[in-house]
Amino acid sequence: MRGCTLPLSSLLLHFHLGFNATNYFSFNIPIPSILHSPKSKALSTPLLYAQKPLFSSSSSASSLSPQQQDDDEEENFQVLTAMKTSYNDILIVDTPKSRMLLLDSSYNVHSILYKEQKWTDSYWDEFASLPAIVPKGPIAILGLGGGTAAHLMLDLWPSLQLDGWEIDQILIDKARDYFGLSDLEKATEEGGILNVHIGDVFIPSENLYTRYAGIVVDLFSDGKVLPQLQEISTWLELRERLMPNGRFMVNCGGIDGGSSVIDARTDPELLSSDETWFLNPAMKALSKAFPGQVNWKRMPKKSGENFMALTGPMPDMESWSASVPYPLSTNVKDWRPCGPVSPV
Repeated sequence: MRGCTLPLSSLLLHFHLGFNATNYFSFNIPIPSILHSPKSKALSTPLLYAQKPLFSSSSSASSLSPQQQDDDEEENFQVLTAMKTSYNDILIVDTPKSRMLLLDSSYNVHSILYKEQKWTDSYWDEFASLPAIVPKGPIAILGLGGGTAAHLMLDLWPSLQLDGWEIDQILIDKARDYFGLSDLEKATEEGGILNVHIGDVFIPSENLYTRYAGIVVDLFSDGKVLPQLQEISTWLELRERLMPNGRFMVNCGGIDGGSSVIDARTDPELLSSDETWFLNPAMKALSKAFPGQVNWKRMPKKSGENFMALTGPMPDMESWSASVPYPLSTNVKDWRPCGPVSPV
């Protein structure tokens, strides 16, 4: 399907009816929406702001005025490509302000590039602040998608050596065609480059045992964090890929994220803001794998309310803030240490 321009509501209906809902192992992230509800990692702002599920949640829809909802529904999308692979339903759409990659049956936005601005006002921006607080060395992105984080990181740190991992070769080919990924695979004047690897990050391979100064983790399937990231053992194994003093920065998704814990403490209204991170299963596993060495922040409501995790000691906030441009200089000040967790 190419060159087809449809109103948002028609496009979503057509795509929904045209693809079978199948669970795939893929790397996810959501976008703005008005018809359904944001996923655990979906954003809850209008469509042209950042990434949320195209079918937005009741919470997302209720945050928009009737005029905003009408404007979003009338926004035209040009379908650049729509296809099914062994791992994904791939939909790439173009709007007057952005280009978006939607994957799997959740219709989440895994990547977005704006045409008139660099920053996404979402968690991708957070990843670009990581090189400032890790040792000198290569950085890995587990869950490359269309390369939004890679674009931001190499733009800000042009000498950076990046290794991006993705499971779907066809998705990478499409990202090269439509998201400028091939440009990142050419060395910059400062020597920075993105090396793309195709494979399952949980299956041992020779390339996966490079030691990294930092590892960005953005692994989702159908709008939920991958179950492997909810296991302490996974983080202990991934830790072997970090060099001394290296750090993980992780998109952990929303509160539910697959948690099955049921007791009074799981009601967000009964928890203080300093305790809510414990409701996220990936955050919980990380805190047990790295006791006393995990920091967290929660993205604002307009950016999806995702939980973010950063391993290692709390960085010096003033130094970190001074080393990155706005808006990162303000964003990094929101990180705080996780409290102690029960060993159970």
